[in-house]
Parts: sequence; structure tokens; C-alpha cells
Amino acid sequence: MKKELYENYFDGKNVTVLGLGLLGRGVGDTEFLLENVREVICTDTRSEEILEESVKEIKKNEWANLHLILGENRLEDFEKRDFILTCTGLPRDYAPLVHAIKEGIPVYMSAALVVKILYEKMNDVKVIGVTGTRGKSTTTYLVHHLLTSAGKRVHLGGNIRGVANLPLLKDIEEGDYVVLELDSWQLQGFKDLSICPHIAVFTSFLDDHLNYYKGDREAYFNDKAAIFINQKMGDVIIASPQAHAELSKRGYGDDVLVPTVSANSSSLIGTHNEVNVALAFEVMKALGITSSDAHKGLETFVAPEGRLQNLGDINGTIIYNDNNATTPDAVIAGIHGVTKAHAVKPIVICGGTDKGLDLSDLERTLYEGTKEIIYISGTGTEKINLEKKFVYEKLGDCFKKALEESDTGDVILFAPGLASFSSFKLYPVALLRGNLVGKFENLGFQVLLAKQS
Repeated sequence: MKKELYENYFDGKNVTVLGLGLLGRGVGDTEFLLENVREVICTDTRSEEILEESVKEIKKNEWANLHLILGENRLEDFEKRDFILTCTGLPRDYAPLVHAIKEGIPVYMSAALVVKILYEKMNDVKVIGVTGTRGKSTTTYLVHHLLTSAGKRVHLGGNIRGVANLPLLKDIEEGDYVVLELDSWQLQGFKDLSICPHIAVFTSFLDDHLNYYKGDREAYFNDKAAIFINQKMGDVIIASPQAHAELSKRGYGDDVLVPTVSANSSSLIGTHNEVNVALAFEVMKALGITSSDAHKGLETFVAPEGRLQNLGDINGTIIYNDNNATTPDAVIAGIHGVTKAHAVKPIVICGGTDKGLDLSDLERTLYEGTKEIIYISGTGTEKINLEKKFVYEKLGDCFKKALEESDTGDVILFAPGLASFSSFKLYPVALLRGNLVGKFENLGFQVLLAKQS
């Protein structure tokens, strides 16, 4: 998009950014604002030590218009501003945001703000949004890959690790496609602006984040429903059979496209990925992409990082990284998927922080469907009602023990099933055998490579 199309939204503005963050999105959005607005106050309650990498990145340029406030959020920084750009996941009654609203200051989330500007300034950009408790990441990447393979100009954003949303405005042109992964928190921003993607994809609705929603499943659903609730004539909603059933219970089942799910020929494993492929193909159909082009694109698609990602084998033991499987349902799907694909019960590494979810089905599947279980300690781990022979604080120690317990032909599946709150990425993966070097580089954690002497 040409700068003159969006500069009026930013030029001369004084903005507060709530949350520099650890994942790169906050840094990228803040840098975009620094390039385009008069002044930015960027505030985060975490310390400079915790935010070390983000602080180092934002300070690479000596921004004269940046005021970085760490370790606290001061109410005075939420007054006399043109707007607040907030990170996701904060309670709606978070004091600084409530204060800003009382002061009459608009509060935006970056993905929703981008779409608002696109809708107001461009006529021929197609926005595809994907939400769901499970499956949204893989489906988002699939849609992006299939469109790219079909020769379209496509932009990826939303809840994508390391991808900031506001800088997308610099690159989007008429006729482009924008594919957004949208969690329930980001969709709060869409609800606030009464906007929706042109094509809304709802992959699944299962229990998650009930600690945030204080056990209110309907509040969680209502945030998810913001992906379609304000759609306009000609817009499309596509849902999996499971999600459609949940929509229908609440009176939203009409006019929903529900694809036929069948086994796919991709490298993806698991019944849930057959659903993801079917959803992506339905999106292609809605966008006029031929079935042959969609199938051709599928042939070159590989699982995204941390979504039942096959990292190859180590001395004959296959390693799957499913670190985004942070709910019991996701772990169960992963166990069934690798068992079906490899005809063995996996060694599972799981555990973490309690999310207030029912663990009974997970317990049963772990007991019946695994060769061995290695636990990461945490408040959620303590609630899993299974004998815990192997419990470690560090993920590296979990992998070391899993490898010790494995034989040729086994599968190790890392699928936490509980919340990490970014802590998993801080654990080093200790590589203790000579041929392990490089095998774990895509895990997304701090990695220590060590050869056996």
C-alpha cells in the first residue's frame, strides 16, 4: 500500500504501545509506528532483563520519538494519546485500558487495525481469517501456501510468531490476498471495530483458555464468533463438521460451508489434518482456485514449525515437535496421528502450567496409548492423575530421558498439553550424541549442541 493511503492514520499522532513482548510482533509494530507517528510510548510490566532481546532490537536505531517504560504500566501513559495499540491476552478490565477508554482514547489491536485500514482504503484486497481452538495455524499456513503456489500475491499475519501486522501495510497492493491466523483475543479487536474477514474459517471449538475466561465457555465462543458475526453480504464462512455443530447449537449453522473430509495425500499426519486440508481446499474453491492447482500446492506443503512437525530420526527414533499442542485434545490427536502413521505407541513428553481444563480424556489416552511418558514439571503436570516416574524441570532433560527410553523404530512426541507461557522456549535441548547436531534447530527453543566425546 502506498504510504499516502495510510499515513493519515498515523501522521502526527501520539501513541502508546502496551506490550513490547517477546515474540517479535510488538517490536515490529512499534518500529512501524516510530517511522510513521510523532511519538511512541512503549510500556511493558516485564523487566529489561526479561525483555532483553526485544529491547536490544528496538534500540538498534536511536529513535528520538521513543519513550520506553519497562517494569510498570503508568496510568499517565494512557492519557492524552491519539490511540493505544495493545497486545493480546490482557483482561478486558485491565486498569490501563479501562483508564484509556474512560479518557475517550481508541484502543486497537494490530491485526484488526490493519484490516480496518485495508477496508477503508482499498477495493480489491481479499482478507481470509482463520480461527479455532485447534488447527488454525496449520490451516492458515496451508491457505497461504496454496495461494502462493497458485501464483497469487499473499501476505501472512495475525497470530504468526515473529510477524508484525502493521508493517504489512507497506507491502499490500490491490488484488492481493491477506491470510490471518486469529486467536480469540485478536478477535476481540475485530469485534470492537465491527469488522470481519471476507472469508472466515472456523476449524474447531474445544475447551481452552478457560483460566482467562474464568470458566465461561460461552464467553470464549463469543470472542471466536467475532470472526463472522459482522460479515457482510457476499462474505463466506467455512467451518469443520465439529465447529459447524457448535455453531448450529447457538443458531449460527445456516449459510455455513462445511467441506467433505477425506484422507489426504500430503505429508501431514492425523485425522485432524485431514480436516485442515479440507478446510483449506474449501477456501480455494471460494476464491476460484482450481482443484488441480490446490492439489499441486498440497504436494509441496510441509507441517509448520511446532505442529506435528517431523524433525527426522535420531538413531532410528523419529522425533515430532508438537509444541503448539497446548490442550488435552491436541495431545490426543497427536498421539492418534503418530500411532496411525508409524504403527507404534509414542514416547510422549508433556506437562506444564494448569489451564483449568478437564484432563480425564488425556489421562486415559496417555495411559492406554503411549510407550512411556516423560513429564515437564508444572502446576498442570501435578494434576495429571498418572504415576509419574520421570519428571524434569528442563525440557532438555526430558529429551535426554526420552532418547534413553527409545529403541529403533520408536517415536518421541513432544506435545505439552498444558500452557507454557513462553517458558518452554527458554529450556535448552541438550544434544548428547554425535549425530544429533542440527536435529533440533527448528524446535523454537534456545538450543545447545553438544557432541558425545
